Amino acid sequence: MKNLTFSLLILASVSVFSQNYDYQVYSYLKEGTKAPNTHYIGEAWLNAIIHDDKELGYNITKATFKANSTLDWHKHSSAQVLIIVKGEAYYQERGNEPVILKTGDIIKCEKDIEHWHSSSKFSTVTYLALYGGEQPTTWTEIVTQEYYDKVAQRLKSN
Repeated sequence: MKNLTFSLLILASVSVFSQNYDYQVYSYLKEGTKAPNTHYIGEAWLNAIIHDDKELGYNITKATFKANSTLDWHKHSSAQVLIIVKGEAYYQERGNEPVILKTGDIIKCEKDIEHWHSSSKFSTVTYLALYGGEQPTTWTEIVTQEYYDKVAQRLKSN
């Protein structure tokens, strides 16, 4: 009887561990692919962790911008949340002063608010961007190297 019980426990354990689950596993640790130099200055890599998922209704993209790199002014048709995973970033909404974001900072930009964000002058930044997928980004104005440099100088002196 003991042998039969032991055998049944072994068989039950093996059947539980041998089940095949189809999980979709993503990693934000992957660098992603180098982005084409459209709508930004410098070097950037993008990893579309979750993209166009109709059930979730939002996207998660990991972006890494090398130091001295910036996106142009833009806006989104949904709110966007930026989670700074590593490094330092500059962030500015139209009509407001720019700020420095550091590792661990989280900022929310409301929908249709024109803004730009970037790495800082001397620090690479990696962030996770969470945003809706209804409409693509609307690019509004180029952030010139001259403007970026003025912001970097102003933030450095504060």
